[in-house]
Amino acid sequence: MKKPLLLVSLSALGAAGLVYAGADAQVLKNHDSNAPVNFTADRIEVQDRADRVIVSGHVEVTQAGMTLNAARMTVAYRNRPGGGTGTNGVEIDRIDASGNVVVTKGDQTAKGNVAIYDLNSRLITMLGNVSLTQGTNRLTGGRLVIDLTSGRSTVDGRAAGGGGSGVSSGAGGRVSGTFSVPQRKE
Repeated sequence: MKKPLLLVSLSALGAAGLVYAGADAQVLKNHDSNAPVNFTADRIEVQDRADRVIVSGHVEVTQAGMTLNAARMTVAYRNRPGGGTGTNGVEIDRIDASGNVVVTKGDQTAKGNVAIYDLNSRLITMLGNVSLTQGTNRLTGGRLVIDLTSGRSTVDGRAAGGGGSGVSSGAGGRVSGTFSVPQRKE
């Protein structure tokens, strides 16, 4: 018998929800943000003076078994002191993705309009019509924050935590979900 994969705790007013994967389901827990980042795309533009790379067209970024797909991404980096040039002298700080963003690792998939992957804080924040699925379990809302250290995912009904962000929050500002319930013995 499979344990429930996602637990939900709704706020008193039901305006926001908190979701975290059960102990058996934390495939994003302890993700290695220091692993090499590989990418493919139709186009790449290196902006050395701005310390960023813009990749567009069927972009796919992979890191330690996690895949991030989007129409366009901006990769912010910095040169390590004494690192020289080449891949050993560059450290990626952040990846901003837009256009049908999908993050996948194991049996978990997160989708949204935009995403920010902060490699230093080990957080992925997704905004706009977000969904988090694992097997037949599914949550939808306006904003999703994935903590790659703990494996904890938080879904909230508002796209940016308040006000008119211009990003559609989906589900009318509320979190909604569908969960599989294991068959109980009577």
